[in-house]
Amino acid sequence: MSTQLNKEFSKRDVQRMRNILTNNTADKTRVQAGYEKENRVYVEGDIWEENGKTWTIENGLKQTITKHDKLRQIIVMPLKCPECEKAMKVNDLNKKMWSIHNKCFDCVVEYETHLRITGKYKEYEKKLMNANKDSFVDDYEQAVEAFANDKGETYMSEAGHAENWSKAEVNPEVIKALKDNIKKLRELEL
Repeated sequence: MSTQLNKEFSKRDVQRMRNILTNNTADKTRVQAGYEKENRVYVEGDIWEENGKTWTIENGLKQTITKHDKLRQIIVMPLKCPECEKAMKVNDLNKKMWSIHNKCFDCVVEYETHLRITGKYKEYEKKLMNANKDSFVDDYEQAVEAFANDKGETYMSEAGHAENWSKAEVNPEVIKALKDNIKKLRELEL
């Protein structure tokens, strides 16, 4: 009977079973020649590069780091408010307050109520309005610069014909008036 078992299981098979039973599943049961991949163990928070990608471990999961991660963190609303630690339900009020204040609607209402009680709400409101105005003026200025520097381009139509969409000469006085308007808006305090 023992000779039959020796024929069925090789030393390598027996060693493999021992490794499994002792929870040493990474141990080798035979010697192999050739390329051997370097086996590194990474822990939570480690950052490394492999196959041209940057990797990290977050919450126990191995994941790539991309250039869009920071943008994603700004846009994606968390499951709970970082200020009050309550669950943030996905609704229009919480979405809007998260994009402006990075907290839930209830926390914003509580904060603004506190400002009204202490008499600091007008200053807070003015600061918000001026920040909004400055953002608008920045966009306006970029649009004027793009319009002033546009040389006109050639586009292909659906029929495959080249169309030149060059614009007429831009009146320098119009550009000057737009830039003067931008300057006045920058000086304006709400």
